[in-house]
Amino acid sequence: MAGERQGRLADRIRVLIAERLEKGLRDPRLGFVTITDVRVTGDLQHASVFYTVYGTDQERADSAAALKAATGMLRSEVGKKLGVRLTPTLEFVPDGIPENAGHIEELLREARERDQQVAGLATGAAYAGDADPYLKPRLIDPDED
Repeated sequence: MAGERQGRLADRIRVLIAERLEKGLRDPRLGFVTITDVRVTGDLQHASVFYTVYGTDQERADSAAALKAATGMLRSEVGKKLGVRLTPTLEFVPDGIPENAGHIEELLREARERDQQVAGLATGAAYAGDADPYLKPRLIDPDED
């Protein structure tokens, strides 16, 4: 039951913060931010808000600073709209999804290159033994008795 409440609260916080960021903050440092996930602790006192920023490393750093500066204001707005007795503290955590996706793309590219190399080697290759190395049961000829 507590996990269900945690999940509902996290979803609601994610929506409220995303809606507020869509309206914009009065901070020119804030870039194109996407809220990817919110995790609330079991006691509902703390919420980790995971986000990504589309852009350069500098834009990511600027957006992180803007979110940190706006944390108090965002928490009070979320608190008003949540209608809970205690508003959880907010912590903004950069989500590693874009970096991980880039790393995965690089690994996939390397795997494709290796596959092409192996396919190139296999083109002129011949079997070391028979084409079909598996033993097969002999067919019994009824005339052989």
